[in-house]
Amino acid sequence: MGIEIKLTDREFPISAVFVDFLHRHIEGRAQEPTWFDQLSEDLIPAQSEERRQAAMAVVEAVVGHPAGQKAILRSYELLTDILTGQPEKLRYFQDRYRFVCVAGCPRHGGSYLTKQLFLALGMAPEEVPNAVAHDGFPDASPFQFRENFNSQLVMMQNMAEYLAMVEVFFANSRMHDNFVMVPKKATKAAYQGAFFHAMLGPETEYLITLRHPVAAAISTYEKSTGLPAGGKFRVRGNIEEWARRDALHAGANPATLDDQDYFDVYLRYWEQYHLHLALSGLAAAPRRRIVVYGRERMLACASEYFSRFRSKAAAEDFKVFDKRERHPDWMKKSEPAIRRVAEFWDSVGMGFPLDEMMEAW
Repeated sequence: MGIEIKLTDREFPISAVFVDFLHRHIEGRAQEPTWFDQLSEDLIPAQSEERRQAAMAVVEAVVGHPAGQKAILRSYELLTDILTGQPEKLRYFQDRYRFVCVAGCPRHGGSYLTKQLFLALGMAPEEVPNAVAHDGFPDASPFQFRENFNSQLVMMQNMAEYLAMVEVFFANSRMHDNFVMVPKKATKAAYQGAFFHAMLGPETEYLITLRHPVAAAISTYEKSTGLPAGGKFRVRGNIEEWARRDALHAGANPATLDDQDYFDVYLRYWEQYHLHLALSGLAAAPRRRIVVYGRERMLACASEYFSRFRSKAAAEDFKVFDKRERHPDWMKKSEPAIRRVAEFWDSVGMGFPLDEMMEAW
């Protein structure tokens, strides 16, 4: 018995991110990179409906252009290969490109390292689109399923579109040791590590950034306009939305979440994120390196890539601000969670740099 299942672009519509990327590429217009400013504390909201509509307003022009058609068809070819389990069809990417993924919780120094990787390759970060460089795309998360939405399928299509973007954006890039090097901030790879590793290939390098949860929480609320009134948890930006989502995924009561202390919610998010990172498949990647937040460590890591890629430039300084005295109660509260993560990472062979973490930068 034969069964035919027909799916069209109604079930798998082109993403607004992909349309915007292709439209700017076709028109020769500047991209809108906002991903590489380490020191900015401006609030970065999720992509608005207005931005989505603006991108989709030009979809016909993109689809009608030969370059747009080629990239879109390529993305659907790759999506089919991913959906049907055709790893040989992905071998082209894995043989031509070497991905360097910076994986770590938000506000852990990943944007700095990603920027330095592009600079070391001689590429101007302000010319690199958000979707190519940063962690919003492909979207990966704990599993979600609702009307007209399956997070696993969205992730797969996002990955197919990302790989099609890589072909377009890095088409004229020079080679390093016979490969095109592709930096990528991959915060969300922690949730689906095995998927990212299978798609990008066994030679993918992972720089895993770590930071003390108190320092990261302070940086997060500063980016979201300050600590909420009464110290209670509120969602003002992407990171806080992810903290809320992950808490609910792990069984938190949505009716009482906003009554909880800000740091209690954040710390739960931080701990769960690092458990995901250790369990979802990245631990099996042979080419991984842990970099703990701190000026000397971050600068040393970045500088190694400048040397490796034979860059005549030097890595930019990494700015660190000492805020360790701000929340002494948080420091005490965080220690059991840090030690639980350390024990768990050690148990799966990841190795947790506890002493460096406790410097609390």
